Amino acid sequence: MLGRARRFARDLPRRIGYGRGPMLMSTLRRWWVLFRHPHATIRFEGPVYLGPGFSLHMPSGGEFIVGPGVEFRRGFRAEVGPQGRVTIGAGSVFTYYVLIQCSTTIEIGERAMFGQSTIVVDGNHRFRDLTKPMLAQGYDFRAIHIADDATITTKCTIIADVGQRAFIGANSVVLRDIPAFTVAAGIPAKPIDYFGPPGSEPAELAARSGDGGP
Repeated sequence: MLGRARRFARDLPRRIGYGRGPMLMSTLRRWWVLFRHPHATIRFEGPVYLGPGFSLHMPSGGEFIVGPGVEFRRGFRAEVGPQGRVTIGAGSVFTYYVLIQCSTTIEIGERAMFGQSTIVVDGNHRFRDLTKPMLAQGYDFRAIHIADDATITTKCTIIADVGQRAFIGANSVVLRDIPAFTVAAGIPAKPIDYFGPPGSEPAELAARSGDGGP
């Protein structure tokens, strides 16, 4: 009996620190986010985990809709404009310091994975008007769709669509749409491999295969 009590006492800090404690703090963060944004549409449609540093910047409204089982680890940030709409499908995971900036629409499917310090944006700064400072020139916007089971690894910048189960290599900048089942990497990101159903390869990989390349 004494040994069991000692084991319980020894294990209690771990249970609190890695079990009930984080979930309690997540609940408190959720309440604070909802209390702070009565003017915005924010829904957590089921249990979610909001890690330390989770924050939304939505001073003028907008929508932020999250499905069940989504995990936001440390330092997640979303900045949503008054006409912006961010939707995140069930089971998606955001690791450390992921940033989303949305003025139009960003749709993220189910079970998508986002690595450390990745950014997803739906707009690019204009900069070519020599009569104005860059910050006075506005943006070019486009809606972004990241499909189910996409994997976006560490320190990526996403400014285009990512297809189902596509895999984006670390430090990549996605400036054009990446097809489903495609591995892409680089600046700008380009398809380097394909692992999906035969016959649906990206055109450049199909051409390379036809030329006898690797």
